[in-house]
Amino acid sequence: MQMNDYRAEIDALRRELDENARLYYDLDSPAISDAEYDEKMNRLKALEAAHPETVTPDSPTQHVGGHALRQFEPVRHAVPLMSLTDVFSLDEVRAFDRRVRETEPEPRYVVEWKIDGLSVALEYADGVFVRGATRGDGVTGEDVTANLAAVRSIPKTIPGAPKRLIVRGEVYMSRPNFEALNARREAAGEPAFANPRNAAAGSLRQLDPAVTAERALDIFIFNLQLAEGLDTAFSSHAESLAWLAGCGFAVSPDFRVYSDIGDVCARIAEMEALREGLGFGTDGAVVKVDSLAARGALGTTAKAPKWAVAYKYPPEEAKTRLRGITITVGRTGVLTPNAVLDPVRLAGTTVSRASLHNLDWIAERDLRVGDLVTVRKAGEIIPEIVSADVSARPEDAQPFRMPETCPVCGAKVERDEDEAAMRCTGADCPAQLLRRLVHFCSRDAMDIEGCGPALLQALVDGGYVRDPADLYTLRADTVAGLERMGKKSAENLMRAIENSKTRGMARLLYAFGIRQVGSSAAEALAAHFPDLEALMRADAEALTAVPDIGETTAAYLAAWASEDAARTLVERLKASGVDTASRVTRVSDSLAGLTFVLTGTLSGYTRAEAAQEITSRGGKVSGSVSKKTSYVVAGEEAGSKLEKAEKLGVPVLSEEDFTALLNR
Repeated sequence: MQMNDYRAEIDALRRELDENARLYYDLDSPAISDAEYDEKMNRLKALEAAHPETVTPDSPTQHVGGHALRQFEPVRHAVPLMSLTDVFSLDEVRAFDRRVRETEPEPRYVVEWKIDGLSVALEYADGVFVRGATRGDGVTGEDVTANLAAVRSIPKTIPGAPKRLIVRGEVYMSRPNFEALNARREAAGEPAFANPRNAAAGSLRQLDPAVTAERALDIFIFNLQLAEGLDTAFSSHAESLAWLAGCGFAVSPDFRVYSDIGDVCARIAEMEALREGLGFGTDGAVVKVDSLAARGALGTTAKAPKWAVAYKYPPEEAKTRLRGITITVGRTGVLTPNAVLDPVRLAGTTVSRASLHNLDWIAERDLRVGDLVTVRKAGEIIPEIVSADVSARPEDAQPFRMPETCPVCGAKVERDEDEAAMRCTGADCPAQLLRRLVHFCSRDAMDIEGCGPALLQALVDGGYVRDPADLYTLRADTVAGLERMGKKSAENLMRAIENSKTRGMARLLYAFGIRQVGSSAAEALAAHFPDLEALMRADAEALTAVPDIGETTAAYLAAWASEDAARTLVERLKASGVDTASRVTRVSDSLAGLTFVLTGTLSGYTRAEAAQEITSRGGKVSGSVSKKTSYVVAGEEAGSKLEKAEKLGVPVLSEEDFTALLNR
């Protein structure tokens, strides 16, 4: 594989994984299957392992998915809520056992259900429930105390509890409650939730706790995070679960303890056969070392403990009839085919649609309207078609052909030379416009709070907005006159639009939605060019001189910058007061020529802030440790990078050392 090819694939995978993690964790609205997400993640891990110089701190392989949402106050977890390493075969479970035995010769394992819900931490002070927070990114979550107080199965007081107690659990919605909720929503003309996990997450993130209370959520507690002032000293996880059950918590149901890995594997197989009859959703089994002392000896990586794995069950499958294929148009003009299916029960929910990805994907499976198809689903919203039963194919079934013109605007459709995608060539296609505007206003782009799809659709339909620059010419009275808007909402939107003018070049560049230009590439470009205008004057050679910008990305950038529409858009935005200058300020050259690797949790900096401090002084941040690394900055819970640094003799800085170096 050519260098630029693997870099382009890595960039594309990171963008896809980040976007789908945002949809899953933050918006409770996943767009791809769990299996497809895992496949993409494993591919990215393989590429980064083969090319360790490409690993960056913001790669999806280096952090837990999810962010703290803006409408809730952020909560920094006293004990990080780490994710688990996923395994997909019993051979991988046995390999995990062999690694454990290198440190703990006679381990015992606790096997628990992997509950499909939303992970939270509950905190008690002198036995009184005082705070509840979502996992977020594992270090910082969101404060949902009022909503968790509405979950009846959470004890509000615990007699005899220690001075400070923090437990971790999974909030879920039982299948009967999920079915009842969807029946009520459909009767009220509201869209049904796709699955219990989304229903639980959406219910917990309601701004009105009364709504959460109506949704009948439950919780299983699966870990004791912190117990300050507890007289009892536990030696095992099973002991702590028994103690938590005695406190009134509903702990992991029917957990088992084994000393033989063969029994662990047998239990995993047994649980797979039982899961359809459960009252809660599950997508796997969790295997944990029972001994707390052994856990301490085994340690953790930057992302996950080394003493536990999550076995993911293969996606469930069912057969149904493919009744039709519809087309949607994305913000970059890509036409995506979607299957219309006879409704079928799968993984506890009814599904009637499936993603078909692209024309090549359909052709490889020889799918035709009318086919009896096998679909699979692992808790995701839109299932995937596995195959067609050719023996049951109707005589009149015909191969699918993509339309030659866009179904939305009627413009000609062309196929990318280097991709399987078919694209609408219409510059004014309404479908592309709406999706481009949604992306422009999204949190990681210009972050125009309150400017969501529904409002943008109304603005487009009313002829008020035809491109992003039109957002900055809106009047409050115009917005106030739209359906479901009013004076106060319009004033809030005007304020959000005004605030977005100061986001800077990197965010603006990402907001344009240029192909191959994700947030990381935009940051690299903003660090290299003083403003957007200078970037637009650069040729492909100058663009490829920017670290991590390959020929493909440079070509897309140059093509975009050469368009009259792009130049006009930038001019109009700048005339409206939108800042197009780089916000990457060079403080000094004190770290020039030095390469840093960040690992663990720093109390005074986020990863992004620490990286900015380094780059603003001329230094470089890498995601992997090598002999060329100048320093490793190690915070709390530092993992394998710290171990590798020590083996290679790379200097390690504490947070205090790092701060002193910055201030030198």
